[in-house]
Amino acid sequence: MNVDAARERFSSLQQGFAFFDAPGGTQVPDEVGQAIANALRVASGNLGAPYATGRAVEAILAQAKADAARFLACSADEISFGMNMTTLDFAITRAAGRDFRAEDEIVTTELDHDGGVAPWVELAADKGMTVRVARATEELTVDYDDLERQISDRTRVVAFAIASNATGSVADAKRICGLARAAGAMSWIDAVHYAAHEPIDVRELGCDVLLCSPYKFCGPHLGIAYVRRELAESWRPYKARPSAATPVGRRFETGTLPYELLAGFSATIAYLDSLGGLAPIREYERRLGAQFLDSLPSGVTLYGPPTMEGRVPTFLLNVDGVPAAEVARRLAEQDIGVWSADNWYCVALGPRLPEQSVRAGIAHYNTHDEVDRLVSALAALAP
Repeated sequence: MNVDAARERFSSLQQGFAFFDAPGGTQVPDEVGQAIANALRVASGNLGAPYATGRAVEAILAQAKADAARFLACSADEISFGMNMTTLDFAITRAAGRDFRAEDEIVTTELDHDGGVAPWVELAADKGMTVRVARATEELTVDYDDLERQISDRTRVVAFAIASNATGSVADAKRICGLARAAGAMSWIDAVHYAAHEPIDVRELGCDVLLCSPYKFCGPHLGIAYVRRELAESWRPYKARPSAATPVGRRFETGTLPYELLAGFSATIAYLDSLGGLAPIREYERRLGAQFLDSLPSGVTLYGPPTMEGRVPTFLLNVDGVPAAEVARRLAEQDIGVWSADNWYCVALGPRLPEQSVRAGIAHYNTHDEVDRLVSALAALAP
């Protein structure tokens, strides 16, 4: 992958600032912004209008559905768009849970972002159900033995994140989907963090539902959901009654979609395609991640897997004796962007994390030189 050529397509990367904040949202290539602006100029309308803007909107939606289907390896009519992953997840969980009962249970994991957990917690509160949480190992990966203990004949859904947005730990999604299926439960995947770094094939994973968000892979703020057709057809959605319910993915799209952002999403997929897709991006990012881990200075504590095995290039750390917020501030003064926070929205994992920590994440537009800058800056802070 030619990272220099890719970086030239981002105005935000031309000022010398090193963005290691990709876990909170990536930078966006200029062509994506241009696609959004162009849609607002020539396609500011709605579906069904019998003139040019109506036809333009229909084309944008059709292209976005096709692009999302190719990105997730499913059919276009199994794709739903929403405001963001969390909003879309709340909508779909409500449809799925209409017939759930008090004795039913949901299984999640400690590594999950609350955007994939809170919808079930709130549904359980409404229905009197139980949400079980499988523990993470000492290395902050999925404890599969505990996960199997939590799954029973009462389990209706096993919901989990493929990659933790806090620690970067990656779950064996195919294995977990198999455990859910064997128990007669649905597998429900939060792939928001994972989709930025690894190719996804929902058929190969064997999952029932999967959600992700383009703002994690150089696109606009949107939610994207895959729902297996047979399931989607069996659920009664919450939506305005006259609005379209066919193709099946439309069942979970409430109100008018942000067509300009869908145009931006298609431009994002075209951008990724121009780099060769996620396969070369993955290999390049993993080289940068290995460089970071191999050169991490003493005096810096890493939480999560110590190598690139079983993780994406997102790193949770602390500099010994230096408050996390101060680390982030002092790095920012050197034009290096990282974040500090407490539980990183991993609410169940929060008690096992430091009170505050620093998160640095690598995207494909980062460079070896930027990784060296980050490591050197951490070394200078370390005692």
